Amino acid sequence: MNIIGVIPARMGSTRFPGKPMKKIHGIPMIGHCYHRTAMALGVDATYVATCDIEIAEYINSIGGRAIMTSNTHTRATTRTAEALEKIEQETDEKVDIVVMVQGDEPLILPETIREVTPEFKDKSVNIVNIMSRLTTEESFKDVNNVKVVIANNNDALYYSREPIPSPWKGWEDIPRYMQTGIIAFRRDILIAFNAMKETQLEQIESIDMNRVLETGGKIRMVLTEATTIGVDVLEELNEVEKILVGDKIMGAYIQL
Repeated sequence: MNIIGVIPARMGSTRFPGKPMKKIHGIPMIGHCYHRTAMALGVDATYVATCDIEIAEYINSIGGRAIMTSNTHTRATTRTAEALEKIEQETDEKVDIVVMVQGDEPLILPETIREVTPEFKDKSVNIVNIMSRLTTEESFKDVNNVKVVIANNNDALYYSREPIPSPWKGWEDIPRYMQTGIIAFRRDILIAFNAMKETQLEQIESIDMNRVLETGGKIRMVLTEATTIGVDVLEELNEVEKILVGDKIMGAYIQL
């Protein structure tokens, strides 16, 4: 299969403006995401989709590939879909699988990114989303963390910023899963998603994967036991900085 990685990123985050270029151990956050994705999927198959010249110039300066996209996108998935079409035009090759890696996931492991692709051996699977565990009550209640509940076959049932399943009987013994920003799509499914209007629950929760569920689609969830942090505020950036002290993967960036 022809598999590419696309990292959507923009400077205009409402919660943390300019975060893709905020430095972690001297490297912009988007650089960490780029290197880790390239280690998983290959330099030639990894792209950063952005509407900001500053991000594009940085990615180009480290030998990466930047795709300029519209500044009107409100969802990472629609930016990724636009980038997909431009990549196919530039390469004159049709893509089979698009692995979207959010530009605020600097801790993601290359092996975690690679875990999504085997799921597509099942022809009924069209979208795969990595999830991780929420280990504290504070993180379970944090609206910046998107929670997901799953069925027995590991397909997503619903996404919310509220703590789900309900902790009204106590939070310790319930399955507490957080959606990560690693989502893979079959090419035609991403194109179809991009053509749909935003749905009510998607807008209420501000979670684009609810659009898939509301319109009858399915999303296969894959659990990682690795620590993942989607950086939404400065405090999370500082936490990532501490976690990455002595990180072996970060030390391997130069070898790409």
